Amino acid sequence: MTEQELLGPRAHGESLGSAVLKASAEDFQVDEVLDIPLTGDGEHLWIWVEKRGLNTEEAARRIAKAAGVPLRTVSYAGLKDRQALTRQWFSVQLPGKADPDLSAAENDTLKILKVARHRRKLQRGAHSANGFTLRLTQFKGDKDAIEARLQQIVRLGIPNYFGTQRFGHDGGNVVDARAWAARKALPEQRNVRSRLLSTARSFLFNKVLAARVADGTWQQARVGDLLAFTDSRSFFPAGEAECSDPRLAILDLHPTGPQWGEGPSPAAGEIFELEQAIAQGEADLRDWLINAGMSHERRILRLPIGGLSWHYPSPDILQLEFVLPAGCFATVLVRELVDLVPVGQTDSPCVF
Repeated sequence: MTEQELLGPRAHGESLGSAVLKASAEDFQVDEVLDIPLTGDGEHLWIWVEKRGLNTEEAARRIAKAAGVPLRTVSYAGLKDRQALTRQWFSVQLPGKADPDLSAAENDTLKILKVARHRRKLQRGAHSANGFTLRLTQFKGDKDAIEARLQQIVRLGIPNYFGTQRFGHDGGNVVDARAWAARKALPEQRNVRSRLLSTARSFLFNKVLAARVADGTWQQARVGDLLAFTDSRSFFPAGEAECSDPRLAILDLHPTGPQWGEGPSPAAGEIFELEQAIAQGEADLRDWLINAGMSHERRILRLPIGGLSWHYPSPDILQLEFVLPAGCFATVLVRELVDLVPVGQTDSPCVF
């Protein structure tokens, strides 16, 4: 499946050039933002880890082995990219035990930066945001146009698509999810089941968002919409008054799209009709999600880019720094600027 099939149209115009992302781990840096004051005592050891070229699950396995505990006692807030330099928190439950020697987990791909005790374990989704530093190397493009595009993104935000990473290589996860949905069955392996259900929900959300980008309503509240604040998982219906809320203009309040599950959609009017029509086009996936017991949730359609700044460390490198809410994709921002090409190649666009 192509990027266009998985995401949808760009919001701010065509690509303004080309660049390489992730020529090295340092080109894609992620820092987890976790606004939880640690108590300094308790049975959970929290560990701030820097990892390079290592996925989160493998880091958790190495920590568990070094600590001499079952993998199930190691927790983390979210998955981070393998091909990146990332810093994130883990926690290990150690009731009645002293801090273990974790040096065996360390090498050139994993470093432990600090540890602290806390009374509770780290929960999935506990981080509030991720800070990104991206270096787009082998950049070719019009810098004045890039400047104007970035200023536009600061003012208007970008569509909050799920990135292509969610869907596997060439959209293979979508293909697998459709196959399971057609059989009205679920994978027995918990991790596979979770991955494919998440893929299906994300794919349907992207289809709704793509339709609203195409008709220009992705950043406008309509009567019947469900609205949510940037950092909130709750939502409320939009009537005439809500559609004129000044917080929409300052990128604090946003229309939302569906993440399908059980129960009727709380959307109304034309918004309800649009969402239902798109779901009907993927009826097997929709019914599969409902029958799996997934709950109906909402996700903001518009993504404000926190603290966005940029500069050129050298003429062919564009460096971007910004903060995104947890669960949002940095590559979706890059997509609004340039096409990405593989490392060592500069004439053929590629999706990362």
